[in-house]
Amino acid sequence: MSPTPNTYLRWGILTLLLVLYNPNTLLGQNLHDMDTERLSKIDGLVERHIQEQHIPGAVALIIRDGKTVFNKAYGHADKENGIPMKTNHIFRIASQSKAITSLAVMMLWEEGEFLLDDPVSRYIPAFKETGVLATFNATDSTFTTVPAQREITIRDLLRHTSGIAYPAIFSDPTMWAIYKKNHIPSGIGTMSGTLKDKMSLLGKMPLQHQPGEAFTYGINTDLLGYLVELWSGRPFDVFLRERVFGPLEMEDTYFHVPSEKHHRVVALYESIEGRLKKLDHPIYEGVEVDFPKKKGTYLSGGAGLSTTVSDYANFLSMFLNKGTYKNKRILGRMTVELMLTNQLTPDMAISPYPPQPDDFQFGLGFALETEKNDYLSPFSTGTFSWGGAFNTHYWADPKEKLIGLLFTQEYLSPYWRIGDEFETLIYQAID
Repeated sequence: MSPTPNTYLRWGILTLLLVLYNPNTLLGQNLHDMDTERLSKIDGLVERHIQEQHIPGAVALIIRDGKTVFNKAYGHADKENGIPMKTNHIFRIASQSKAITSLAVMMLWEEGEFLLDDPVSRYIPAFKETGVLATFNATDSTFTTVPAQREITIRDLLRHTSGIAYPAIFSDPTMWAIYKKNHIPSGIGTMSGTLKDKMSLLGKMPLQHQPGEAFTYGINTDLLGYLVELWSGRPFDVFLRERVFGPLEMEDTYFHVPSEKHHRVVALYESIEGRLKKLDHPIYEGVEVDFPKKKGTYLSGGAGLSTTVSDYANFLSMFLNKGTYKNKRILGRMTVELMLTNQLTPDMAISPYPPQPDDFQFGLGFALETEKNDYLSPFSTGTFSWGGAFNTHYWADPKEKLIGLLFTQEYLSPYWRIGDEFETLIYQAID
């Protein structure tokens, strides 16, 4: 008796199931030119950090040539409430907000709203007379200034060479004290005030150094967010939603996460005497831990966003695709190339807050891998990257068509190296 068509169909389905459930089809095989068995080492890395109470959980995402090769959640989003981590959980990304704001700025540059070397005072007059710190009285945080040799420019803001520092985090103690006395916020979880009020006040504060003298990480990108409002005539969050998040399908990226998604916001932890503890006290300059769930009026382009790994991957993929996303042009190819070109000159010093590697290079919104510093890591020349204060990490490698993201959620974590370890395990798996 000859097999019927249904018999052949059953054999085909059975064969497919055997293939799918055979571990050898997963481990040791090649997936988009990556060795899946070698990629599986990521499991051991993340699980070790969880067991040693360095992190409560994490989400890892790897994309190669536009295809997902690894997407996995580990541990807990909230240990105390028994909530397991999922790949769609929402994380505070702090300074990963900066690249998104930089994109918004360069979209408006393409539309002729400004030139990169325009002085900021052309748009915000308060910065016309901004001086450079000369003396500081620690008893009352008063100061004197000397005139700036030139005005700060839009390019200075994008590459952090304005002399504007950071309040509360990653800052020279003197500048921190001045900002604190004058109520200049860090932007991380800042709820009250407006960009207009705070940035106009910032124009009255001293610069840490002469414009263009050094790379000094600061709230430059919050100032850029206010400029986006001025150039576009729209609130900053509205501009991002309409021009960036919508076109890039970033459906879970917010300054203030809507109530129906609050259950997806990851809890924040800290290390206390070698053990992980869920935060139950304010952070930085008195910020509420659950700030993503709060409503506020201050929209920090430098540190205010929360998102998922998949949303951020969409953002990075647009840059890998030279300005397009799903055949939609978001940014011009030459503009992308300009943003990913080093903007720091050899005579510029590099601030130690936070410390940066030797031969540090920075473009218009990203740290860069160039021929000058390519000896430091396995990144290919042309790779762009940064991270967020709560131990979130990302990079995109145009040569390898590779995106890597690892999001965890800790306050002042001493285990920042997990990002470098994750990077190593990805590159050792490339065939």
